[in-house]
Amino acid sequence: MECSFAARATRAIAALAIAASLAHAPAAAATPPLTLAEAQRRAVERSSQLVARQSAAAAAREMAVAAATLPDPIARFEISNLPVEGEDRFSLTRDSMTMRNIALMQEFTRPEKRQARAARFDREAERWSAERAADTAAIRRDTALAWLDRYYAEAMAAVITEQHQAATDEAGATNAAYRAGRGSLADTLAARSALIALDDRASELARRRDAARIALTRWIGDDDGAPLAGRPDVDTLPFDLRTLEAEIRHHPQIAVLERREAVAAAEVGVAQAERKADWTFEVMYSVRGSAYTNMISVGVAVPLQWDRGHRQDREIAAKLALQDEARAEREDLLRAHVAEVRAMLVEWQSNRERSARYTRELLPLAVERTQAVLAAWRGADIDPDGPISWMLVAAAALERHPEWMALLGPFFGMLAKPASLDPLRDEVRAMLRDGWRPAPPAGPTRGDLAAAACPLATV
Repeated sequence: MECSFAARATRAIAALAIAASLAHAPAAAATPPLTLAEAQRRAVERSSQLVARQSAAAAAREMAVAAATLPDPIARFEISNLPVEGEDRFSLTRDSMTMRNIALMQEFTRPEKRQARAARFDREAERWSAERAADTAAIRRDTALAWLDRYYAEAMAAVITEQHQAATDEAGATNAAYRAGRGSLADTLAARSALIALDDRASELARRRDAARIALTRWIGDDDGAPLAGRPDVDTLPFDLRTLEAEIRHHPQIAVLERREAVAAAEVGVAQAERKADWTFEVMYSVRGSAYTNMISVGVAVPLQWDRGHRQDREIAAKLALQDEARAEREDLLRAHVAEVRAMLVEWQSNRERSARYTRELLPLAVERTQAVLAAWRGADIDPDGPISWMLVAAAALERHPEWMALLGPFFGMLAKPASLDPLRDEVRAMLRDGWRPAPPAGPTRGDLAAAACPLATV
C-alpha cells in the first residue's frame, strides 16, 4: 500500500508518546514500576548458569592448589623370597633370603613443572570467570530485549485501544449519518471494516504482549503484574567511536577467547616442563629372621626419555598449534565484531536522523494537514456566498429547524429539488453568516486522516 510506511511510522510514534505518558503516570505503591536496570539485576541474580560458571572457576582454583604440591608418597609392604617347598616352606624366619619389606617411595616433581601445572589451572579458572562475565552480558542483553518487546507491545496495545474507541464512535457516526441521509453506504461499510481490522490487530497485539510477558518472566520470574517504567535512553552511546576497536577488545566474548588463548599458552608451558624427567626415590627396610641381620635399601627411578623428538617435542608442537588456533579465532571474532558494531552504528545513526526528521519536519506537516482536514470536515471553509448543498440544508433542518423535514422529506433521494425549497437555502446562508456550522458526527473518517498523512511518506 502506498502509505503503509507513513501509517506504520505514525502508529510507532503514537505508541512512543502514549507509552511515555503511561510510564510517567503515578504507579501504585504495591507494585512499583519495573525499570530496565531492575529487570536486568533480577535476571542476573536468579541465573543458574552463572552459578555453574562460578562453581567451575572455583573447581579450577582448587585444582591449581593441588597441582602445585608434590605427589603423595607411596608406602609399599611386601614379602620377598618366601619358600614354598621343603621343610622351610611358608616360613618367614628360617630362610636367610626371606624378608618382610616396608618401603616408602616419593616422586620429586620439579618445582617449575608444578608451577606450570598450577598456572594452567589458574588460567582455566580465569577462563571460567570470563565465561561467567560473557553469560552475564548475554543475560542482560536478552533481558533488555524481552523488556523492550513487552514495553512496545503494551504501548502498541494501548494505541490500538484508543484507535478502537475512535473507530467505534466513527462507525456509529457514519451509520447515523447514513440513516439521516448525510452519508453514503460506502462510508458506513468502510467504518465497519476498519473496526473489524482493528479487532484483528488488537488480537495480534494481545498475543505479542502475552508472549513478551512470558519471555520476560523467563528471565526475571513472576513480576506480580508490575508495570514497566519509562523507556531508557537509546540516543547516546556508552563508548567513544574513535576508540571503537580498542573498546571491542574488552567485549565479553573476545575476553573469553583471550582466556582460552592463555590456557593454551599455559599448556605449552606444561608440555615444555615435561621435557625434563622427574626422579623418584625409594627407601626400603627389610626384616629377616632372628638369626639374620635386617637390611635397608635405597633406590632411585628416573624415566629414560630416549626419543624426545618423537614424543615430548611433538607434544610441545601440538600445544603450540592449539595456541595459534586460539589466537586466530580471537582475531577473527574481533574483526567480525568490529564490522558488526560498525554496521549497527550506521543503522542507529540513520534511525536517529530519520526520527529527528519526523519530529522536526514530518510530524508538524502531518499535524497541519490533519488540522486542515478537520477544519474542512467541520465546515470551517464553507463560503456563505457560495453554493448551498441540499445536504447542508438537511443538516440545518436536523439541528435548527426540524419543521423543515416535512418539506424536505418527500424529495430526499432526488437529484433536483423544486424551486419552492430555494428559500430554505437562503435561510441556511443567513445562518452561516451568523456563525452557524453543521455539528460534526464524531470526527473525520480514517480515510481522510490517512489521505492527509500519505503524502508525507518518502520511503
